Amino acid sequence: MSEENKSRRIRIFDTTLRDGEQSPGCTMNLRDKLLVAETLESMRVDIIEAGFAIASPGDFESVKEISKVVKGAVVASLCRALEKDIDCAWEAVKGAANPCLHTFIATSPIHMAAKLRMTPDEVYSQAVAMVKHARNLCPNVEFSLEDCSRSERPFIYRVVEGVIEAGAGVVNIPDTVGYAMPDEFAALIRDIFSNVPNIGRAVVSVHCHNDLGVAVANSLAAVEAGAGQVECTINGIGERAGNASLEEIVMALKTRHEFFGAHTGIDTTKIYSASRCVCNVTGSKVQANKAIVGENAFAHEAGIHQHGVMANPLTYEIMTPESIGLLRNKMVLGKHSGKHAFGQRLEDLGFHFDEARVEELFSKFKDLADRKKTVSDADIEALAHDVRTGASGNVSLDRFSVIASNVITPVSTIRLNVNGELQEKVADGDGPVNASFHAICEILGVKCRLEDYQLSAVTEGMDAQCEANVRVRFKDRAFHGRGVSTDIIEASIQAYLQAINTAMDAGAESIA
Repeated sequence: MSEENKSRRIRIFDTTLRDGEQSPGCTMNLRDKLLVAETLESMRVDIIEAGFAIASPGDFESVKEISKVVKGAVVASLCRALEKDIDCAWEAVKGAANPCLHTFIATSPIHMAAKLRMTPDEVYSQAVAMVKHARNLCPNVEFSLEDCSRSERPFIYRVVEGVIEAGAGVVNIPDTVGYAMPDEFAALIRDIFSNVPNIGRAVVSVHCHNDLGVAVANSLAAVEAGAGQVECTINGIGERAGNASLEEIVMALKTRHEFFGAHTGIDTTKIYSASRCVCNVTGSKVQANKAIVGENAFAHEAGIHQHGVMANPLTYEIMTPESIGLLRNKMVLGKHSGKHAFGQRLEDLGFHFDEARVEELFSKFKDLADRKKTVSDADIEALAHDVRTGASGNVSLDRFSVIASNVITPVSTIRLNVNGELQEKVADGDGPVNASFHAICEILGVKCRLEDYQLSAVTEGMDAQCEANVRVRFKDRAFHGRGVSTDIIEASIQAYLQAINTAMDAGAESIA
């Protein structure tokens, strides 16, 4: 028996699609969510929290659709400890191969008094009653004590014991506001094991936020103290300062297996592509020095480091780039490369498309190869993500022309295909991109506010592809768009159109 098989198995509960999406600017549409869900399932995540079904009709539909397509993981929907929430969540997840209802209520004195306006006895009764209600609908019920790290110990023990007795198979202990420190959070977990008589009948889970920068440390401390499940997100995205980062937790348990005596079922070679996928659909980038998936995570600039790594990678690398799916040897393709080699490279990079999609992507690859001498893995990844997340709306770019200099007002002529009809407008602006955005809004008759606009090079060199990311606001909702091209204006237009298509699909109202 291997050392890993003899160690504890820690379940990974991913909430990128629920808590992660609550991060400002990280709103995802149904197409995005299905893509992320597919990626999470390919990583062998144990539980996918697909959303908060009662939050909106869009959330309900996305949870329902994800429940239909995910087969290998448990699909959960969050719901407050209220009958209407639980019933709604059950309607959304009941079609899943492995459904789960995740219900919660706050247990800290400040939340009970200020938010719920309920006494501890009322909160206890509500928690127990709603777990029983959920258990009558679904065999898999998780209960969370919101703001547990600021709750009083005797009340925590009482609630945990009561909800387990009522049928909860998982009890989640959240550090909702990122307040706890690792030693005290570990002590809380140990105290729960010591003071709840029926704790052996449930899995203890933890959900830590990163307000003080210790979400991963708290989660790992909880695992060391006996927790059997960790709730986390890809790239650590989430409310405020974010959640515990899935990739950091998983790789810590893998790299320091002898210390924790625990392992996960995650296919770590899918981590890098999952990180890139979430970056692409949300427009939320990771900083260069981000652990595990940052651009500099496996980079060595200092001479002494470079010498050491060349002599033996273990001198300065405690894990290999290959272990997270980051290939050292980059195959460079060009305009003479065939479809078979291109298709194989897609597979190596973790993309699995049907024949029609490969054909579409190969055509885009050939166009790009005509403009560039060589096409790198990063270029191929950018094209592939663009195909997977491209706008599905009824508006697309037909052609554009811009006139710009530092002595005249920039002017852009845009022609769009709108529901099969070509429409053209001319507009001016502060620059060629701004003028193009104005022309698009005039054609479509929409008004929105550009909140964020970023350009970055996909690869190095003068012929690099450009990636444009925009965030536009329609009244109370923000939408992300992404475009890739060797032309920065074309990439910007494509990103803007993707965001507007998404907004129109969601029925967003223009800013007056």
